[in-house]
Amino acid sequence: MTKPPPAGAAKMPEFISPVRTIGQRTFDFSRQVVVMGIVNRTPDSFYDRGSTFGLDAAVAAALAAVADGAEMVDVGGAPFAPGPEISVQAEIDRVVPVIAAVRAESDVVISVDTFQPDVARASIDAGADLINDTTGLRDPSMVAVLADTTAGVVITHSLAEPRTPFARPQYADVVAEVRTFLAGRVDAALAAGISADRILIDPGHDLNKNTLHSLELTRRFAEIADLGYPVLAAVSNKDFVGETLDRERGERVSGSLAAAVVAVLNGARILRMHNVGPAVDAARMTEAILGFRQPAYLRHNTGENND
Repeated sequence: MTKPPPAGAAKMPEFISPVRTIGQRTFDFSRQVVVMGIVNRTPDSFYDRGSTFGLDAAVAAALAAVADGAEMVDVGGAPFAPGPEISVQAEIDRVVPVIAAVRAESDVVISVDTFQPDVARASIDAGADLINDTTGLRDPSMVAVLADTTAGVVITHSLAEPRTPFARPQYADVVAEVRTFLAGRVDAALAAGISADRILIDPGHDLNKNTLHSLELTRRFAEIADLGYPVLAAVSNKDFVGETLDRERGERVSGSLAAAVVAVLNGARILRMHNVGPAVDAARMTEAILGFRQPAYLRHNTGENND
């Protein structure tokens, strides 16, 4: 039985199957915030600019994220952002060796950021536990792959075809439209046989959205969480943070952490972050403020003589 938050705690969403076993780890999303480290094995990733493209560097980055407290790592071999097409085999060759090497060293939840069904299948066969589909399961073949496995899935909102430009995205109400999209894709997944306890959702900050859209999604994140599925917030170092604060890449950590905390206060339960150590500290502090966890120790003003 899930223990309720203490009196005075912020109102939290009620999740479908809040206690989830993903891979070899179990999470209670009713009172737990999970940090997902990011490992991009691509030469053109927007943040690290190819620093983890090499196999050894990618594996080292994943294991470093685990050491810093990440309970999930998200491995990507093809960015969603506009750029040249990457073949399915090339993407498989990028991600599968990372999955195999990390799985040999750790029971961390391994997520693979892909919109290609064949990449998803090869990744799951290699030991991945979760597929992070930035197209929101628009490809029926991806739905079929997932329905045939026990892997979890992150259903993400976006509008464009991957690797293609989408100029000036327009929304009458970005939160309402994202919510409707996600609800529809969840229904399709359920109808295909993907059980509710395998589904996570992501409103897709900055994916075919401008800065004002992403700020609105962050401010009204609770409306996404109220769908009832644990929600991933991918806010790390994104352009909406940079444009809001006038900060270049590499100078957006503080803004990213602020956005992440606001998302958690409004129901986010997975934070997809580049800077894992600071993100874990922010998650643990927010959990304590919400009454989800106790401090690591109590010393200040607890004795007869206090400094």
